[in-house]
Amino acid sequence: MEDINKENEMKKPEKKKKSALSEFVSFLFPIFLAFIVAILLKTLVFANAVVPTGSMLNTIQKGDRIIASRLSYKDTDPERYDIVIFKFPDDESQFFVKRIIGLPNETVEIVNGVVYVTKTDGEVIQLEDDFVTNCEPIGDYGPFEVPEDCYFMLGDNRNSSHDSRFWDNKYVERDEIVGKVMFKYYPGISKIE
Repeated sequence: MEDINKENEMKKPEKKKKSALSEFVSFLFPIFLAFIVAILLKTLVFANAVVPTGSMLNTIQKGDRIIASRLSYKDTDPERYDIVIFKFPDDESQFFVKRIIGLPNETVEIVNGVVYVTKTDGEVIQLEDDFVTNCEPIGDYGPFEVPEDCYFMLGDNRNSSHDSRFWDNKYVERDEIVGKVMFKYYPGISKIE
């Protein structure tokens, strides 16, 4: 009888240890799961960035924190006027945020600050510019013939933007586009268009 009591007493601390370990695992599991979900969302669904310059004024302010959808272009092509995060063609370790102006196989020319695009069907259009900052855009640039699967980018703050006009590698390849900017979340939350 005495041996049985000793055996029972020895088992009790083991149960407490298993119980404490079980509780610890139960506590950590949701944290671990949330961490994995956050990494998957950031890697596969969303991209975020802090805009360090005023090149996209007034649409995006210097210091704004933005979110882009990595899924926006899985089944569709980027469109003119989309604002995107992409790998900078001259240094792919950097990410830029600009507006798509020229589509594949189009020609972009800027005359006295006004942007003209010759579309693939030969039609020449003057680009909308209601998103451009209050200053009057200046300068003559181009013509730029956008290659297949590439895009020509401009900042909304045309006179103070380091964009396709000035890069060594003028065009952003389709697979270098990380995602379409959807909204800013700091300071304040608002949709980006």
